[in-house]
Amino acid sequence: MNKEEWKREKYGKQEIRQNNFTTISGKEIDSLYTPEDIADLDYERDLGYPGEYPYTRGIHPTMYRGRIWTMRQFAGFGTAVETNQRYKFLLDRGQTGLSVAFDMPTIMGYDSDHPRAQGEVGVCGVAIDSLKDMEVLFDGIPLKDITTSMTINGPAAILLAFYLCVAEKQGASWRELGGTIQNDILKEYIAQKSWIFPPRPSMRLITDIMAFCSREVPRWNTISISGYHIREAGSTAVQELAFTLADGFAYVEAGIEAGLDVDEFAPRLSFFFNSHMDFFEEIAKFRAARRIWARHMREKYGARDPRSCMLRFHTQTAGCSLTAQQPENNIVRTAFEALSAVLGGTQSLHTNSMDESLALPTEKAVEIALRTQQIIAYESGVTNTIDPLAGSYFVEKLTNEMEEEAERYFQRIDELGGVLAAIDQGFFQREIADAAFRYQMELEKKERILVGVNEYIRPNERLEIPLLKVDPEVEKRQKERLSALRRERDIRKVEESLRNLEEGARGDANLVPLIIACARAYATEGEIIETLKKVFGEYRETPLF
Repeated sequence: MNKEEWKREKYGKQEIRQNNFTTISGKEIDSLYTPEDIADLDYERDLGYPGEYPYTRGIHPTMYRGRIWTMRQFAGFGTAVETNQRYKFLLDRGQTGLSVAFDMPTIMGYDSDHPRAQGEVGVCGVAIDSLKDMEVLFDGIPLKDITTSMTINGPAAILLAFYLCVAEKQGASWRELGGTIQNDILKEYIAQKSWIFPPRPSMRLITDIMAFCSREVPRWNTISISGYHIREAGSTAVQELAFTLADGFAYVEAGIEAGLDVDEFAPRLSFFFNSHMDFFEEIAKFRAARRIWARHMREKYGARDPRSCMLRFHTQTAGCSLTAQQPENNIVRTAFEALSAVLGGTQSLHTNSMDESLALPTEKAVEIALRTQQIIAYESGVTNTIDPLAGSYFVEKLTNEMEEEAERYFQRIDELGGVLAAIDQGFFQREIADAAFRYQMELEKKERILVGVNEYIRPNERLEIPLLKVDPEVEKRQKERLSALRRERDIRKVEESLRNLEEGARGDANLVPLIIACARAYATEGEIIETLKKVFGEYRETPLF
Protein backbone atom coordinates (compact mmCIF):
# COMPACT_ATOMS: atom_id res chain seq x y z
CA MET A 1 0.00 0.00 0.00
CA ASN A 2 1.41 3.40 -0.94
CA LYS A 3 0.53 6.72 0.65
CA GLU A 4 -2.24 7.63 -1.79
CA GLU A 5 -3.89 4.23 -1.32
CA TRP A 6 -3.71 4.64 2.46
CA LYS A 7 -5.31 8.06 2.18
CA ARG A 8 -8.21 6.70 0.12
CA GLU A 9 -8.80 3.50 2.09
CA LYS A 10 -8.03 4.55 5.65
CA TYR A 11 -7.49 8.25 6.31
CA GLY A 12 -10.16 9.49 3.92
CA LYS A 13 -12.87 7.46 5.62
CA GLN A 14 -12.27 8.99 9.07
CA GLU A 15 -13.72 12.17 10.50
CA ILE A 16 -11.21 15.03 10.35
CA ARG A 17 -11.46 18.00 12.71
CA GLN A 18 -11.96 21.41 11.18
CA ASN A 19 -8.55 23.03 11.16
CA ASN A 20 -6.20 25.09 9.06
CA PHE A 21 -3.51 22.45 8.45
CA THR A 22 -0.79 24.86 7.40
CA THR A 23 2.39 26.15 8.93
CA ILE A 24 2.36 29.55 10.57
CA SER A 25 3.69 30.86 7.23
CA GLY A 26 0.68 29.44 5.38
CA LYS A 27 2.37 26.39 3.84
CA GLU A 28 0.04 23.41 3.31
CA ILE A 29 1.03 20.37 5.38
CA ASP A 30 0.24 16.86 4.23
CA SER A 31 -1.50 14.42 6.57
CA LEU A 32 1.41 11.98 6.46
CA TYR A 33 5.00 11.83 5.21
CA THR A 34 6.64 8.61 4.02
CA PRO A 35 9.82 7.51 2.20
CA GLU A 36 8.05 8.52 -1.04
CA ASP A 37 8.42 12.18 -0.04
CA ILE A 38 12.19 12.01 0.15
CA ALA A 39 12.89 9.42 -2.52
CA ASP A 40 15.42 11.75 -4.19
CA LEU A 41 17.32 12.51 -0.99
CA ASP A 42 21.00 11.58 -1.25
CA TYR A 43 22.61 11.32 2.19
CA GLU A 44 26.13 12.39 1.20
CA ARG A 45 24.98 15.15 -1.15
CA ASP A 46 22.09 16.60 0.88
CA LEU A 47 22.87 15.78 4.51
CA GLY A 48 26.37 14.54 5.15
CA TYR A 49 27.79 14.14 8.63
CA PRO A 50 27.93 16.92 11.24
CA GLY A 51 30.95 19.10 10.58
CA GLU A 52 31.04 18.03 6.92
CA TYR A 53 29.83 19.79 3.77
CA PRO A 54 27.00 20.76 3.20
CA TYR A 55 26.61 21.09 7.00
CA THR A 56 22.87 20.34 6.98
CA ARG A 57 23.34 18.35 10.18
CA GLY A 58 25.45 20.99 11.93
CA ILE A 59 28.74 22.81 11.50
CA HIS A 60 30.68 20.99 14.24
CA PRO A 61 31.38 17.24 14.42
CA THR A 62 30.42 17.11 18.10
CA MET A 63 27.77 19.88 18.25
CA TYR A 64 26.33 20.05 21.80
CA ARG A 65 28.12 16.89 22.96
CA GLY A 66 31.25 19.03 22.72
CA ARG A 67 29.98 22.44 23.78
CA ILE A 68 26.57 23.83 24.70
CA TRP A 69 25.43 26.86 22.70
CA THR A 70 26.29 30.30 24.09
CA MET A 71 23.50 31.58 26.31
CA ARG A 72 23.43 35.24 25.33
CA GLN A 73 20.57 37.24 26.86
CA PHE A 74 19.95 40.57 25.08
CA ALA A 75 20.01 43.33 27.68
CA GLY A 76 20.34 47.07 28.06
CA PHE A 77 18.38 49.93 29.62
CA GLY A 78 18.93 53.29 31.24
CA THR A 79 22.55 54.37 31.56
CA ALA A 80 25.70 52.29 31.33
CA VAL A 81 25.69 52.02 35.13
CA GLU A 82 22.32 50.21 35.32
CA THR A 83 23.12 47.96 32.36
CA ASN A 84 26.50 46.99 33.80
CA GLN A 85 24.65 45.83 36.92
CA ARG A 86 22.22 43.76 34.79
CA TYR A 87 25.15 42.13 32.95
CA LYS A 88 26.75 41.11 36.23
CA PHE A 89 23.39 39.77 37.44
CA LEU A 90 23.07 37.60 34.32
CA LEU A 91 26.68 36.40 34.38
CA ASP A 92 26.26 35.45 38.04
CA ARG A 93 23.27 33.28 37.06
CA GLY A 94 25.05 31.35 34.34
CA GLN A 95 24.82 33.44 31.19
CA THR A 96 27.82 32.68 28.99
CA GLY A 97 27.89 35.66 26.59
CA LEU A 98 26.84 39.31 26.57
CA SER A 99 24.45 40.97 24.14
CA VAL A 100 24.04 44.75 24.16
CA ALA A 101 20.71 46.44 23.51
CA PHE A 102 21.17 50.13 22.67
CA ASP A 103 18.55 52.85 23.01
CA MET A 104 16.97 54.46 19.95
CA PRO A 105 19.11 57.63 19.97
CA THR A 106 22.26 55.48 19.93
CA ILE A 107 20.83 53.26 17.18
CA MET A 108 19.99 56.32 15.08
CA GLY A 109 23.32 58.05 15.67
CA TYR A 110 22.14 60.85 17.99
CA ASP A 111 23.79 61.95 21.21
CA SER A 112 21.57 62.00 24.28
CA ASP A 113 21.36 65.80 24.24
CA HIS A 114 20.13 65.96 20.64
CA PRO A 115 16.55 67.31 20.33
CA ARG A 116 15.45 64.11 18.57
CA ALA A 117 16.64 62.04 21.54
CA GLN A 118 14.26 63.72 23.97
CA GLY A 119 12.11 61.19 25.83
CA GLU A 120 13.95 58.18 24.38
CA VAL A 121 17.24 58.20 26.29
CA GLY A 122 17.77 54.80 27.93
CA VAL A 123 14.16 53.76 27.39
CA CYS A 124 14.48 50.72 25.09
CA GLY A 125 18.18 50.07 25.59
CA VAL A 126 21.33 51.54 27.06
CA ALA A 127 22.44 55.08 26.14
CA ILE A 128 26.01 55.13 24.78
CA ASP A 129 27.32 58.52 23.67
CA SER A 130 31.08 58.05 23.84
CA LEU A 131 33.97 55.86 24.87
CA LYS A 132 33.38 57.11 28.43
CA ASP A 133 29.98 55.36 28.52
CA MET A 134 31.44 52.18 27.03
CA GLU A 135 34.11 52.12 29.73
CA VAL A 136 31.38 52.18 32.39
CA LEU A 137 29.27 49.59 30.53
CA PHE A 138 32.02 46.97 30.77
CA ASP A 139 33.55 48.02 34.08
CA GLY A 140 34.68 44.91 35.94
CA ILE A 141 34.00 42.63 32.94
CA PRO A 142 37.25 41.44 31.26
CA LEU A 143 36.50 41.59 27.53
CA LYS A 144 39.20 39.07 26.63
CA ASP A 145 37.35 36.44 28.67
CA ILE A 146 33.85 36.82 27.23
CA THR A 147 32.21 37.26 23.85
CA THR A 148 29.96 40.24 23.25
CA SER A 149 27.30 40.80 20.62
CA MET A 150 26.19 44.36 19.86
CA THR A 151 22.91 44.97 18.06
CA ILE A 152 23.89 48.10 16.16
CA ASN A 153 23.79 48.82 12.44
CA GLY A 154 24.12 52.34 11.02
CA PRO A 155 26.70 53.41 13.66
CA ALA A 156 28.25 49.91 13.97
CA ALA A 157 31.80 51.04 13.16
CA ILE A 158 31.62 53.63 15.93
CA LEU A 159 30.39 51.26 18.63
CA LEU A 160 33.01 48.72 17.55
CA ALA A 161 35.65 51.44 17.90
CA PHE A 162 34.44 52.25 21.43
CA TYR A 163 34.57 48.54 22.32
CA LEU A 164 38.09 48.09 20.95
CA CYS A 165 39.28 51.12 22.90
CA VAL A 166 37.82 49.71 26.13
CA ALA A 167 39.63 46.42 25.52
CA GLU A 168 42.81 48.40 24.85
CA LYS A 169 42.43 50.22 28.17
CA GLN A 170 41.91 46.85 29.90
CA GLY A 171 45.23 45.66 28.47
CA ALA A 172 43.64 43.10 26.13
CA SER A 173 44.94 42.43 22.66
CA TRP A 174 42.40 42.95 19.89
CA ARG A 175 43.41 39.54 18.57
CA GLU A 176 42.01 38.00 21.77
CA LEU A 177 38.56 39.53 21.39
CA GLY A 178 35.56 37.50 20.30
CA GLY A 179 32.12 38.83 19.51
CA THR A 180 29.82 40.29 16.91
CA ILE A 181 28.48 43.58 15.67
CA GLN A 182 25.20 43.22 13.85
CA ASN A 183 26.25 45.72 11.16
CA ASP A 184 23.57 44.44 8.75
CA ILE A 185 22.43 47.59 7.01
CA LEU A 186 20.59 45.85 4.15
CA LYS A 187 17.94 44.44 6.47
CA GLU A 188 17.44 47.94 7.83
CA TYR A 189 16.30 49.14 4.41
CA ILE A 190 14.18 45.97 4.08
CA ALA A 191 12.56 45.71 7.50
CA GLN A 192 13.74 47.46 10.65
CA LYS A 193 14.19 50.98 9.16
CA SER A 194 16.91 52.27 11.51
CA TRP A 195 19.24 53.46 8.76
CA ILE A 196 21.39 56.59 8.65
CA PHE A 197 23.37 56.77 5.41
CA PRO A 198 22.33 55.72 1.89
CA PRO A 199 23.04 52.09 0.89
CA ARG A 200 26.27 52.54 -1.05
CA PRO A 201 28.31 54.47 1.54
CA SER A 202 26.85 52.13 4.16
CA MET A 203 28.26 49.20 2.19
CA ARG A 204 31.63 50.96 2.09
CA LEU A 205 31.66 51.14 5.89
CA ILE A 206 30.87 47.43 6.04
CA THR A 207 33.66 46.40 3.68
CA ASP A 208 36.04 48.67 5.61
CA ILE A 209 35.11 46.79 8.79
CA MET A 210 35.58 43.45 7.03
CA ALA A 211 39.05 44.42 5.83
CA PHE A 212 40.13 45.95 9.15
CA CYS A 213 38.92 43.10 11.35
CA SER A 214 40.35 40.39 9.10
CA ARG A 215 43.78 41.90 9.85
CA GLU A 216 43.41 43.33 13.37
CA VAL A 217 40.52 41.54 15.14
CA PRO A 218 40.49 38.09 13.50
CA ARG A 219 38.07 36.44 15.95
CA TRP A 220 35.43 39.15 15.52
CA ASN A 221 32.25 38.48 13.51
CA THR A 222 32.03 41.55 11.29
CA ILE A 223 28.35 41.15 10.35
CA SER A 224 25.46 39.30 11.91
CA ILE A 225 23.28 38.95 8.84
CA SER A 226 19.86 39.25 10.35
CA GLY A 227 16.63 37.55 9.44
CA TYR A 228 15.23 38.26 12.88
CA HIS A 229 13.90 41.70 12.07
CA ILE A 230 12.62 40.58 8.68
CA ARG A 231 10.49 37.99 10.49
CA GLU A 232 9.42 40.44 13.18
CA ALA A 233 8.20 42.75 10.40
CA GLY A 234 5.78 40.02 9.29
CA SER A 235 7.60 37.81 6.79
CA THR A 236 7.05 34.10 6.37
CA ALA A 237 9.75 31.60 7.34
CA VAL A 238 10.76 31.15 3.69
CA GLN A 239 10.97 34.90 3.17
CA GLU A 240 13.13 35.23 6.27
CA LEU A 241 15.38 32.46 4.99
CA ALA A 242 15.63 33.75 1.40
CA PHE A 243 15.94 37.47 2.12
CA THR A 244 18.53 36.92 4.85
CA LEU A 245 20.72 34.71 2.67
CA ALA A 246 20.29 37.06 -0.28
CA ASP A 247 21.65 39.85 1.95
CA GLY A 248 24.52 37.56 2.92
CA PHE A 249 25.39 36.93 -0.71
CA ALA A 250 25.26 40.69 -1.36
CA TYR A 251 27.83 41.26 1.40
CA VAL A 252 30.04 38.55 -0.05
CA GLU A 253 29.85 40.19 -3.47
CA ALA A 254 30.61 43.61 -1.95
CA GLY A 255 33.68 42.22 -0.21
CA ILE A 256 34.94 40.62 -3.41
CA GLU A 257 34.30 43.85 -5.36
CA ALA A 258 36.30 45.75 -2.70
CA GLY A 259 39.29 43.56 -3.54
CA LEU A 260 39.10 41.10 -0.65
CA ASP A 261 39.57 37.38 -1.13
CA VAL A 262 36.37 35.57 -0.16
CA ASP A 263 38.20 33.36 2.33
CA GLU A 264 39.72 36.46 3.92
CA PHE A 265 36.39 37.69 5.33
CA ALA A 266 33.66 35.06 4.82
CA PRO A 267 34.68 32.90 7.83
CA ARG A 268 33.75 35.81 10.11
CA LEU A 269 30.27 36.38 8.69
CA SER A 270 27.56 35.12 11.02
CA PHE A 271 23.77 35.03 10.96
CA PHE A 272 20.90 35.92 13.27
CA PHE A 273 17.58 34.13 12.89
CA ASN A 274 14.15 34.30 14.47
CA SER A 275 12.66 31.18 16.03
CA HIS A 276 8.88 31.39 15.70
CA MET A 277 6.11 29.15 16.99
CA ASP A 278 5.80 26.60 14.18
CA PHE A 279 8.13 23.99 15.63
CA PHE A 280 9.06 21.89 12.60
CA GLU A 281 9.01 24.75 10.11
CA GLU A 282 11.67 26.56 12.14
CA ILE A 283 13.89 23.47 12.41
CA ALA A 284 13.66 22.92 8.65
CA LYS A 285 14.50 26.60 8.05
CA PHE A 286 17.73 26.37 10.06
CA ARG A 287 18.83 23.16 8.35
CA ALA A 288 18.03 24.51 4.88
CA ALA A 289 19.95 27.72 5.65
CA ARG A 290 23.17 25.82 6.33
CA ARG A 291 22.87 23.77 3.16
CA ILE A 292 22.04 26.73 0.90
CA TRP A 293 24.90 28.84 2.27
CA ALA A 294 27.43 26.03 1.89
CA ARG A 295 26.43 25.27 -1.69
CA HIS A 296 26.45 28.88 -2.84
CA MET A 297 29.71 29.73 -1.12
CA ARG A 298 31.53 26.78 -2.69
CA GLU A 299 29.86 26.61 -6.09
CA LYS A 300 29.14 30.30 -6.85
CA TYR A 301 31.75 32.25 -4.91
CA GLY A 302 34.61 29.75 -5.05
CA ALA A 303 35.29 29.55 -1.31
CA ARG A 304 38.08 27.12 -0.50
CA ASP A 305 38.25 27.51 3.28
CA PRO A 306 35.63 25.20 4.84
CA ARG A 307 34.88 27.91 7.42
CA SER A 308 33.58 30.15 4.63
CA CYS A 309 30.91 27.54 3.92
CA MET A 310 29.82 27.10 7.53
CA LEU A 311 26.71 29.09 8.39
CA ARG A 312 27.08 30.02 12.06
CA PHE A 313 24.03 31.60 13.63
CA HIS A 314 22.54 33.15 16.73
CA THR A 315 18.83 32.72 17.42
CA GLN A 316 16.34 34.81 19.34
CA THR A 317 12.88 33.55 20.13
CA ALA A 318 10.12 35.46 18.36
CA GLY A 319 9.26 38.73 20.04
CA CYS A 320 6.27 39.09 17.73
CA SER A 321 4.80 35.85 19.10
CA LEU A 322 4.59 37.26 22.63
CA THR A 323 1.23 38.51 23.83
CA ALA A 324 0.31 41.22 26.31
CA GLN A 325 -2.72 39.10 27.24
CA GLN A 326 -1.98 36.28 29.71
CA PRO A 327 1.77 37.04 29.63
CA GLU A 328 2.66 33.89 31.58
CA ASN A 329 1.78 31.95 28.40
CA ASN A 330 4.86 33.54 26.85
CA ILE A 331 7.08 31.34 29.02
CA VAL A 332 5.65 28.29 27.24
CA ARG A 333 5.92 29.89 23.80
CA THR A 334 9.54 30.81 24.41
CA ALA A 335 10.41 27.30 25.59
CA PHE A 336 9.10 25.69 22.38
CA GLU A 337 10.80 28.31 20.20
CA ALA A 338 14.09 27.82 22.04
CA LEU A 339 13.81 24.05 21.67
CA SER A 340 13.34 24.33 17.90
CA ALA A 341 16.43 26.57 17.70
CA VAL A 342 18.46 23.97 19.58
CA LEU A 343 17.16 21.10 17.46
CA GLY A 344 17.98 23.26 14.44
CA GLY A 345 21.60 23.57 15.57
CA THR A 346 22.03 27.16 16.76
CA GLN A 347 25.41 28.40 18.06
CA SER A 348 23.97 30.92 20.51
CA LEU A 349 20.54 31.73 21.84
CA HIS A 350 18.51 34.51 23.46
CA THR A 351 15.23 33.56 25.09
CA ASN A 352 12.64 36.33 25.40
CA SER A 353 11.13 37.14 28.76
CA MET A 354 7.44 36.79 29.44
CA ASP A 355 6.93 40.52 30.01
CA GLU A 356 8.68 41.82 26.86
CA SER A 357 5.44 42.56 25.05
CA LEU A 358 4.79 45.11 27.80
CA ALA A 359 8.19 46.51 28.82
CA LEU A 360 11.86 45.73 29.12
CA PRO A 361 12.21 42.58 31.25
CA THR A 362 12.45 42.55 35.01
CA GLU A 363 15.22 40.58 36.70
CA LYS A 364 12.72 37.84 37.64
CA ALA A 365 11.43 37.48 34.08
CA VAL A 366 14.89 37.43 32.52
CA GLU A 367 16.05 34.83 35.02
CA ILE A 368 13.13 32.57 34.04
CA ALA A 369 14.08 33.06 30.37
CA LEU A 370 17.69 32.10 31.08
CA ARG A 371 16.59 29.09 33.17
CA THR A 372 14.52 27.96 30.15
CA GLN A 373 17.73 27.57 28.15
CA GLN A 374 19.48 25.81 31.00
CA ILE A 375 16.64 23.31 31.42
CA ILE A 376 16.74 22.50 27.70
CA ALA A 377 20.52 22.12 27.86
CA TYR A 378 20.83 20.03 31.00
CA GLU A 379 17.49 18.34 31.66
CA SER A 380 15.65 17.66 28.39
CA GLY A 381 18.11 15.14 26.89
CA VAL A 382 18.00 16.77 23.42
CA THR A 383 21.72 17.53 23.53
CA ASN A 384 22.72 13.90 23.90
CA THR A 385 22.78 13.16 20.17
CA ILE A 386 23.46 15.33 17.15
CA ASP A 387 20.63 16.45 14.84
CA PRO A 388 18.12 13.95 16.28
CA LEU A 389 15.40 14.80 13.72
CA ALA A 390 17.54 13.95 10.67
CA GLY A 391 15.87 11.30 8.55
CA SER A 392 12.36 12.32 9.61
CA TYR A 393 10.31 12.11 6.41
CA PHE A 394 8.48 15.31 7.39
CA VAL A 395 11.54 17.32 8.45
CA GLU A 396 13.61 16.32 5.41
CA LYS A 397 10.76 17.04 3.01
CA LEU A 398 10.14 20.41 4.64
CA THR A 399 13.87 21.21 4.53
CA ASN A 400 13.99 20.39 0.81
CA GLU A 401 10.93 22.53 0.10
CA MET A 402 12.42 25.44 2.06
CA GLU A 403 15.54 25.27 -0.06
CA GLU A 404 13.58 25.07 -3.32
CA GLU A 405 11.37 28.04 -2.42
CA ALA A 406 14.37 30.11 -1.31
CA GLU A 407 16.10 29.42 -4.63
CA ARG A 408 13.03 30.73 -6.46
CA TYR A 409 13.27 33.94 -4.44
CA PHE A 410 16.99 34.27 -5.30
CA GLN A 411 16.07 34.03 -8.98
CA ARG A 412 13.43 36.76 -8.63
CA ILE A 413 15.90 39.03 -6.79
CA ASP A 414 18.53 38.48 -9.50
CA GLU A 415 15.96 39.35 -12.18
CA LEU A 416 15.31 42.65 -10.39
CA GLY A 417 19.02 43.47 -10.52
CA GLY A 418 20.17 42.26 -7.10
CA VAL A 419 19.44 43.17 -3.48
CA LEU A 420 20.09 46.93 -3.70
CA ALA A 421 17.94 47.25 -6.83
CA ALA A 422 15.19 45.17 -5.20
CA ILE A 423 15.28 47.48 -2.16
CA ASP A 424 14.99 50.53 -4.42
CA GLN A 425 11.96 48.94 -6.12
CA GLY A 426 10.28 48.05 -2.81
CA PHE A 427 10.24 44.32 -3.57
CA PHE A 428 11.13 43.07 -0.09
CA GLN A 429 8.88 45.59 1.60
CA ARG A 430 5.83 44.55 -0.45
CA GLU A 431 6.46 40.82 0.05
CA ILE A 432 6.70 41.24 3.81
CA ALA A 433 3.67 43.54 4.02
CA ASP A 434 1.54 41.07 2.05
CA ALA A 435 2.60 38.18 4.30
CA ALA A 436 1.89 40.18 7.47
CA PHE A 437 -1.56 41.13 6.16
CA ARG A 438 -2.44 37.50 5.37
CA TYR A 439 -1.43 36.39 8.86
CA GLN A 440 -3.42 39.15 10.53
CA MET A 441 -6.51 38.25 8.50
CA GLU A 442 -6.17 34.62 9.61
CA LEU A 443 -6.16 35.74 13.25
CA GLU A 444 -9.13 38.03 12.81
CA LYS A 445 -11.15 35.31 11.09
CA LYS A 446 -10.03 32.75 13.71
CA GLU A 447 -8.53 30.61 10.99
CA ARG A 448 -5.48 30.55 13.24
CA ILE A 449 -5.76 30.44 17.03
CA LEU A 450 -3.61 32.63 19.27
CA VAL A 451 -4.27 31.52 22.82
CA GLY A 452 -5.47 34.31 25.05
CA VAL A 453 -5.93 36.72 22.13
CA ASN A 454 -8.62 35.40 19.80
CA GLU A 455 -9.57 32.29 21.78
CA TYR A 456 -9.44 31.13 25.42
CA ILE A 457 -9.76 34.74 26.52
CA ARG A 458 -10.06 35.78 30.16
CA PRO A 459 -12.96 38.23 30.53
CA ASN A 460 -11.99 41.42 32.32
CA GLU A 461 -8.35 40.34 32.53
CA ARG A 462 -6.17 42.48 34.79
CA LEU A 463 -2.40 42.66 34.48
CA GLU A 464 -0.84 41.23 37.62
CA ILE A 465 2.89 41.07 36.88
CA PRO A 466 5.44 43.72 37.90
CA LEU A 467 7.06 45.70 35.09
CA LEU A 468 10.43 47.38 34.75
CA LYS A 469 10.09 51.15 34.49
CA VAL A 470 12.98 53.38 33.41
CA ASP A 471 13.29 56.38 35.71
CA PRO A 472 12.77 59.68 33.82
CA GLU A 473 15.82 60.96 35.73
CA VAL A 474 17.96 58.66 33.55
CA GLU A 475 17.87 61.14 30.68
CA LYS A 476 18.85 64.04 32.94
CA ARG A 477 21.79 62.10 34.43
CA GLN A 478 22.99 60.99 30.99
CA LYS A 479 22.91 64.55 29.66
CA GLU A 480 24.85 65.77 32.69
CA ARG A 481 27.56 63.15 32.12
CA LEU A 482 27.74 64.07 28.45
CA SER A 483 28.04 67.76 29.30
CA ALA A 484 30.87 66.98 31.72
CA LEU A 485 32.68 64.98 29.05
CA ARG A 486 32.47 67.87 26.58
CA ARG A 487 34.05 70.20 29.20
CA GLU A 488 36.83 67.83 30.26
CA ARG A 489 38.16 66.42 26.98
CA ASP A 490 40.82 67.99 24.77
CA ILE A 491 38.69 69.71 22.14
CA ARG A 492 41.67 70.21 19.81
CA LYS A 493 42.21 66.45 19.61
CA VAL A 494 38.50 65.94 18.99
CA GLU A 495 38.40 68.48 16.16
CA GLU A 496 41.58 67.14 14.57
CA SER A 497 40.31 63.55 14.63
CA LEU A 498 36.99 64.60 13.08
CA ARG A 499 38.75 66.58 10.33
CA ASN A 500 40.88 63.55 9.51
CA LEU A 501 37.76 61.39 9.37
CA GLU A 502 36.01 63.77 6.99
CA GLU A 503 39.06 63.86 4.73
CA GLY A 504 39.24 60.06 4.75
CA ALA A 505 35.53 59.75 3.92
CA ARG A 506 36.00 62.05 0.91
CA GLY A 507 38.81 59.79 -0.27
CA ASP A 508 39.17 56.03 -0.27
CA ALA A 509 40.88 55.41 3.07
CA ASN A 510 39.70 52.63 5.35
CA LEU A 511 37.54 54.56 7.82
CA VAL A 512 37.80 52.23 10.81
CA PRO A 513 41.24 53.42 12.06
CA LEU A 514 40.08 57.02 11.67
CA ILE A 515 36.92 56.32 13.70
CA ILE A 516 39.05 54.62 16.38
CA ALA A 517 41.17 57.78 16.57
CA CYS A 518 37.97 59.80 17.11
CA ALA A 519 36.91 57.39 19.86
CA ARG A 520 40.27 57.71 21.63
CA ALA A 521 39.87 61.49 21.57
CA TYR A 522 36.41 61.06 23.20
CA ALA A 523 34.51 62.39 20.22
CA THR A 524 30.86 61.46 20.68
CA GLU A 525 28.89 59.13 18.48
CA GLY A 526 26.74 62.04 17.28
CA GLU A 527 29.78 64.10 16.33
CA ILE A 528 31.27 61.24 14.32
CA ILE A 529 27.93 60.60 12.58
CA GLU A 530 27.47 64.28 11.71
CA THR A 531 30.98 64.34 10.21
CA LEU A 532 30.16 61.37 7.98
CA LYS A 533 26.79 62.86 7.01
CA LYS A 534 28.65 65.83 5.50
CA VAL A 535 30.13 63.40 2.97
CA PHE A 536 27.60 60.57 2.70
CA GLY A 537 24.30 62.37 3.23
CA GLU A 538 21.21 60.72 4.73
CA TYR A 539 18.89 58.06 3.32
CA ARG A 540 15.27 58.75 2.50
CA GLU A 541 13.09 55.78 1.60
CA THR A 542 10.86 55.94 -1.45
CA PRO A 543 7.29 55.64 -0.04
CA LEU A 544 5.15 52.73 -1.21
CA PHE A 545 1.37 52.75 -1.37
